[in-house]
Amino acid sequence: MTTLTRAVPVTERAPRVRKPRKRRTIGDWLLLVGAILVALLIAFPFLLILINSFKSPEDYSTGGPLALPTALYFDGIAAFWERVNFPEKLWNSVWTSGVVAVLAVLISVLNAFAIGIGRIKGRTWIIVLFLLANLLPQEALLYPLYYMFREIGLYNNPWAIILIFTVIQSAFGTYLLSSVYGTFPKEVLEAAALDGASRWTILWRVIVPISRPTLSVLLIFFFIWTWNEFLIPLTFLVSNANQTVPVAISVLQGDRLMDVTTTSASALLGVIPTLIFFLIFQRTLTRGITAGAVK
Repeated sequence: MTTLTRAVPVTERAPRVRKPRKRRTIGDWLLLVGAILVALLIAFPFLLILINSFKSPEDYSTGGPLALPTALYFDGIAAFWERVNFPEKLWNSVWTSGVVAVLAVLISVLNAFAIGIGRIKGRTWIIVLFLLANLLPQEALLYPLYYMFREIGLYNNPWAIILIFTVIQSAFGTYLLSSVYGTFPKEVLEAAALDGASRWTILWRVIVPISRPTLSVLLIFFFIWTWNEFLIPLTFLVSNANQTVPVAISVLQGDRLMDVTTTSASALLGVIPTLIFFLIFQRTLTRGITAGAVK
């Protein structure tokens, strides 16, 4: 007995069409070379600090700043670590920068919600005032702030630095977020209002989650900007126990004498925490920039 087999049609796969590779033009190669040169210029100071941080004073005097060390020299790092009590200064910078970043983002969100979405009267002039506040140099603020904090008893107190930089950073954050929230789709807000959501609920359940990438970028920038501040912490933090890392690095420099290797080691220790912070939140920063303010 013969069995009949049903022929099953075989569908032929369409051949993959390879897209022709785009040939690089001379402009593309010039752009690539320019980007490499800019990257080398940016990385050169860090490499110079790295080389001189592990170089003895004898190697520096004989070979100069560009020569590689003959042997690893850790006394400069140890001297700076013990002289300024680096763990204490590191904690002061981390705590101050973290509190400023969080408070500045929170105040910026509240201000931008009132200006950008609340549509208060004189909205344009208020944004212009925040823009002018960002253009005001810090040197012009020293004496008024010094007098004010002396009167209220916050001079030589970390909270003075926190209050000053929270206001400065939130001025920029308010200016940026007001422009972002001004273009927020009204349909989303109207739908949330029809569901019975209050303004407070709309802010924290609708607006903040949608604008989270922008807020993450602001948080990272505020932390790094506050970490790198030098003039105001130098003026308001007189006590050694309250000083931050940039102020502690300046202690090593004298009027007529400066230990280059120890100073390089101190600069390396000051850069490493911010570099680690940037590497940890690099993906968050990239997503925040590419995602845009409002999805």
